[in-house]
Amino acid sequence: MNEIMRNASGSSSSSLNSSIQDTEDDQTIANILAEEENHNSNNMLGKRLSHLDSIPHTPRINGEIPDVNDATLDHERLSERLATYGLAELQMEGDGNCQFRALADQLFRNPDYHKHVRRQVIKQLKHHKKLYEGHVPMKYKSYLKKMKKSGEWGDHVTLQAAADRFDAKICLVTSFRDTCYIEILPTDKSPTRELWLSFWSEVHYNSLYSSGDVPSRVPRKKYWLF
Repeated sequence: MNEIMRNASGSSSSSLNSSIQDTEDDQTIANILAEEENHNSNNMLGKRLSHLDSIPHTPRINGEIPDVNDATLDHERLSERLATYGLAELQMEGDGNCQFRALADQLFRNPDYHKHVRRQVIKQLKHHKKLYEGHVPMKYKSYLKKMKKSGEWGDHVTLQAAADRFDAKICLVTSFRDTCYIEILPTDKSPTRELWLSFWSEVHYNSLYSSGDVPSRVPRKKYWLF
């Protein structure tokens, strides 16, 4: 909706409406955050999995999507790792917004706030260009324009921007053959929260919980499955 408003001609009233909508969204998010302040499950996950070795995170855009055979093997590897560490996934819809949905679930316990998360990430990328442009192998404006669109897949650059924007350590359990676990830390400050995601390499992100603690929530659309 905001993109449509920005593109409309004679847009002073449209800009005002967009600003009001953003303010209302931010107020709603703030209320949700306040309600969830005492939720400690992610911190418990961090303590239980503190023995996992992490590699330094290098922001990067998405690589090639694996073929069906490789993707199937990757998914099996990820599933085995999650079972080993007593983790379970809350499945996100496979509509191209899965990274932002998973972040929204971890932040606000509601994947439907993915649009807000994407907007905040874009603000971070836009206002702190020097932090990220070296990791983007294309014109930075083109990258931002593409990433603004709903349904555009998030990458490891947007994950770093999310960590910076929300002062969060993003804990990523992956399907990579040689890398089980990646920690994405804020660039210049200490994290105030932990967000736990699974990453089926170049295919899909889900939100992670301890086994048995996954919220009971049915996706409105079918999530990603081969």
